[in-house]
Amino acid sequence: MRLSCLQEHLNRGLGIVGRAVAGRTTLPVTNNVLLATDESRLKLVATNLEMAITHWIGAKVEEEGEITVPARLLTEFVGSLPSDRVDLNLATGSRTVEAKCARFEARISGMDAKEFPPIPRVTDGIKAKVEVDSLSQSITQVVLADATEESRPVLTGVDAQFEGDLLTLAAADGFRLAVHTLPLASPVAEKTEVIIPGRTLSELNRLLADEEDAVEITVNASRSQVLFRLKNTELMSQLVQGTFPQYRQLIPQSYNTKVVVNVPELLRAVRAASIFARDGSGIVRLVATPGSGELGPGRISVSARSEELGDDVGELDATVEGEEAKIAFNGRYLIDVLSVLREPQVELETTNPSSPGVIRPVGVDNYTHVVMPMFVQW
Repeated sequence: MRLSCLQEHLNRGLGIVGRAVAGRTTLPVTNNVLLATDESRLKLVATNLEMAITHWIGAKVEEEGEITVPARLLTEFVGSLPSDRVDLNLATGSRTVEAKCARFEARISGMDAKEFPPIPRVTDGIKAKVEVDSLSQSITQVVLADATEESRPVLTGVDAQFEGDLLTLAAADGFRLAVHTLPLASPVAEKTEVIIPGRTLSELNRLLADEEDAVEITVNASRSQVLFRLKNTELMSQLVQGTFPQYRQLIPQSYNTKVVVNVPELLRAVRAASIFARDGSGIVRLVATPGSGELGPGRISVSARSEELGDDVGELDATVEGEEAKIAFNGRYLIDVLSVLREPQVELETTNPSSPGVIRPVGVDNYTHVVMPMFVQW
């Protein structure tokens, strides 16, 4: 193998695929990145056996070849090089890559490419296309609610329902539920439901930051793998097997009180209260009071108290429809959802202190966030 490419392209490519390099593993070759020539490009591949990322960069290829080398070592070395041309040379029958850039030179010992796990090809199955901005917003607003504990594997994933020209993503961890619906660029041939690992979607979201073209999604016929195809990158992932909970029945269909309030102001008040809630199980209390006659608009107070630290209360103007309401939430959950809203106002629907609260951005109807309350003595 003999080729040359730009340091900045190689450095960026290694950063992209490096997210899929295995951490602790019983298969040492998964600590490596695969370097392979592919016509006039250099292909970089990394996998942890559950997820694989492939990225292509432009290169001048003089001799075909492939090898795997330690990902961390190569990434750190390339990152330390000047912005110049990098020459990679692998002699026939050798497992040592020579890398040269300006006045820097290194020899890196690798492993035969044949030992690298084959990356499954996902070609047949359900195909869909999604605009980058819509997909990125949906992932951002949903993955925050997926579970991190492995006790219920299906909850570590995000339920994805493809139906007609819509894609609905949903995540739940037992304390909160996030549901977002986004349009598909073209309708799917048949209704399909799969569970995509939350980590996969988080990594995809990072890749979308520099993308402009629509993302192609392919779910294989056996519903065991999904492929996301970007301009110069492909992310393949195993799917979570199992049945996702029937979450729609968890969304309250009525309310006694609806509060409409400014998002940045509510977020500031919750953050301030959370400082005092650290020693109190993170409990933040909300009290919504309707306006009456000449007394002006309604209001919502956000408070927290700690036996050792003290207490805090913030009061905001709000539009309050219905009766006075009291409810308490984990402050972190409120901060999480308020931080990912793009709209300037949010509505909070409550029934009573022991029923879930429903949070929706004002002006759009494609996102619903349900948070379980915390029980407190009022």
